[in-house]
Amino acid sequence: MYTHETNIRVRYAETDQMGYVYYGNYAMYFEVGRVEALRALGYSYKQLEEEGYMLPVLDSQFKYLAPGKYDDHLKVIVKIPVKPSLKFYFEYEILNEDGKLLTEGSTTLVVVDKETGKPCRPPKKLIELFDKYY
Repeated sequence: MYTHETNIRVRYAETDQMGYVYYGNYAMYFEVGRVEALRALGYSYKQLEEEGYMLPVLDSQFKYLAPGKYDDHLKVIVKIPVKPSLKFYFEYEILNEDGKLLTEGSTTLVVVDKETGKPCRPPKKLIELFDKYY
């Protein structure tokens, strides 16, 4: 299984009137985590797009367990438990600096041709980067 960690500092603009991270921002944190996970693997989203591929979200799930707060230092843990093919399945955990689990969830993304919008196979060289993890 491929796993990657990314750190994020909660900015004031990402909080609500209660001083908690606005729930919708966790989707952004998941995105930051998965973009950085692929970059660390050696293949950026930008490279995918330049090669004519897109990865739209097909499904997303969130479970909110405790609030993140302004200026918290969050750890976004991204796991890809199954080797990707036409779809990429990501699992996430967001922890605060004390190691408390705040949010967990998952997303499924599908590979599509940038020109046609139709599902397609991902680049072979991207999938080969996952070989050592599965």
